[in-house]
Amino acid sequence: MLTVDFDRLRVGRGTRFIDAGAGAGRHSFEALRRGARVTALDLDEVELKGVQDMFEAMAAEGEVPAGGTGETVVASILDLPYDDASFDTVLASEILEHVPEDVQAISELVRILAPGGTLAVTVPRWLPERVCWALSDEYHANEGGHIRIYKADELRAKLEAAGLVFTHQHHAHALHSPFWWIKCAVGVQRDQHPLVRGYHQLLVWDMMKAPAATRIAEKVLNPLIGKSVALYFTKPL
Repeated sequence: MLTVDFDRLRVGRGTRFIDAGAGAGRHSFEALRRGARVTALDLDEVELKGVQDMFEAMAAEGEVPAGGTGETVVASILDLPYDDASFDTVLASEILEHVPEDVQAISELVRILAPGGTLAVTVPRWLPERVCWALSDEYHANEGGHIRIYKADELRAKLEAAGLVFTHQHHAHALHSPFWWIKCAVGVQRDQHPLVRGYHQLLVWDMMKAPAATRIAEKVLNPLIGKSVALYFTKPL
């Protein structure tokens, strides 16, 4: 389940790509499939162990084009252990909403991006996120949880102030918004609630089968209730 457009990010063979806040690695795996030199960075060592295992499994199955590499790094987005201009493509997906010092994080992301490179940031969209906050404190008021709700224009302004040029914006995962509204309404820990379990099965079926009906529905609904907003930038030469 990808939130960003890898063609728009120009990720291909040999691209120096960093997934900052990689989590379970879904975007890192796609970059590696395209032959990029991938760095999956996160603070969660357990998650990264799973990412490294998948990198190795992909290589063993011949899913990595020649020149593609994958490494995992435990580090903070506030102090990235890289020289200036180390990466051609920088991705920070669903991470900035967790970081109190978001301006510092943005500064680090921009610093390690090479001139002419591309950067994408995704965060929960304002309206679906606002509904979740209204329905449940438990959804966000916990250690490591969401500490702010961004408006897209606000986030764009912060990245432009850091020296980037905005190029594109879109929304994603509209079918996931009702799932989280249901979880917030019945209790975010109640995974076995019939409504939660039933909707989760629908999402899994959709991801596995990608039927035309749900793909069209999500495309139509994304501008209205897309769960995430993705913003794309370039760094001037």
